[in-house]
Amino acid sequence: MSETTGQLWGGRFTEKPDETFAEFNNSLRLDKRLFAADVRASIAHANGLAGAGVLTADEAAAITSGLAQMLALGDADDSIFDGSDAEDVHSFIEGRLIAAIGDTGRKLHTGRSRNDQVATAFRLWLRDEIDRLDELIRLAQASLVNAAERHAEAVLPGYTHLQRAQPVMWAHWCLAYFEMLKRDRERLADARKRVNILPLGSGALAGTGFPFDREAVARELGFDGISANSLDAVSDRDFAVEFASVCSLIMVHLSRLAEDLIIYCSTEFGFVSLSDAVSSGSSLMPQKKNPDALELLRGKSGRVFGNNMALLATLKGLPLAYNKDMQEDKEGVFDTVDTVSISLRAAAIVLENLTVNEVRTREAATKGYLNATELADYLVKKGVPFRTAHETVGRAVLFAIGQGKELHELGVETLREFSPEIGEDVADALNLEATLAAKSTIGGTSPDRVRAALAAAKKYLEN
Repeated sequence: MSETTGQLWGGRFTEKPDETFAEFNNSLRLDKRLFAADVRASIAHANGLAGAGVLTADEAAAITSGLAQMLALGDADDSIFDGSDAEDVHSFIEGRLIAAIGDTGRKLHTGRSRNDQVATAFRLWLRDEIDRLDELIRLAQASLVNAAERHAEAVLPGYTHLQRAQPVMWAHWCLAYFEMLKRDRERLADARKRVNILPLGSGALAGTGFPFDREAVARELGFDGISANSLDAVSDRDFAVEFASVCSLIMVHLSRLAEDLIIYCSTEFGFVSLSDAVSSGSSLMPQKKNPDALELLRGKSGRVFGNNMALLATLKGLPLAYNKDMQEDKEGVFDTVDTVSISLRAAAIVLENLTVNEVRTREAATKGYLNATELADYLVKKGVPFRTAHETVGRAVLFAIGQGKELHELGVETLREFSPEIGEDVADALNLEATLAAKSTIGGTSPDRVRAALAAAKKYLEN
């Protein structure tokens, strides 16, 4: 460790780094977030060195005790980094350790490179963040369930092409986003498996020349396995890209949720209202109440997508093994974690602070010929081929538009003019309750199915 520059290198150099280069090269302001993970990994490394006979028991005890004290201090006071000239968090930790326990601290880096050290700390940190994100997704799912249960009987139009299509239960809409987030949790859990592989012991690129028990270190740190190739281990950032990709999909889903609610709470729709807690006003127009929380959810998705693309662009074409370009991997991942975390919390808060205008949504669900498919299905059940029924109902809709009426307002005799198979029972088939109840297959929007799906969602959240 250089005595004057806070660097982990220097013996081969005779001149100090240029100040601009030193600033350009410095990453402590960013990677200090890895402090706790790096200290934990360093303690495990010291134990591994002791197991290999590289450190005596007393040396290992001094190192691990010094690191533990440093970890406790760092957890309590972030100001320990203030004024440091270390180029990164790894040199900061080693420098403080040497200052605390003397030359024994210089033995910690035996058999280790910053290449495998950084990769290990990054994976440890990201593993913990994935676990926190999983809990935040679960909380957002719980808020969707709560929103569904607050308006368990509410009905609203379902849309395709942003045109009214068929009526659905409000709870069915909520559970659609529940399912999206469920897949996000599954993807995060799957990505975590590839994050949770130990690269420590790979050295700079070729492995270590000491009898270092990598499996024991992996067990101590809670890794599921160890990397199989040292070249790959120190240069692999697939796990970061995969994580950023999963987060991009999370933000796609939150953005879609936001877009739906932005539309629904507009004056033109009036399906949903947001409380003042998640709205803001206009600096000019006193009457305005803007869904800013939702718009920010929609907008912040772009930065997460950008971080994902930036990682791919950084890694493209890098030769084996480690390259300094990889220092740029962390800022985007850190920002992604922060953005997705606050977005999930904001989404949950919005969902807890919305109210459905059930009268307005129900009225909308009975306007716009949303029971047209039901009339076609009615004819099919009477023996009419579906394509013929589809054309027949299309002509009936065209006629109803001309009359300024809904299909169920035309009356049996008028509807029978379009098909002699239409009987007195058509009215029962076309009312809103019948339209909903008919969608009773698994995954459908019938009230019974939706109640069962809500119960299943609540049970899932208990696990």
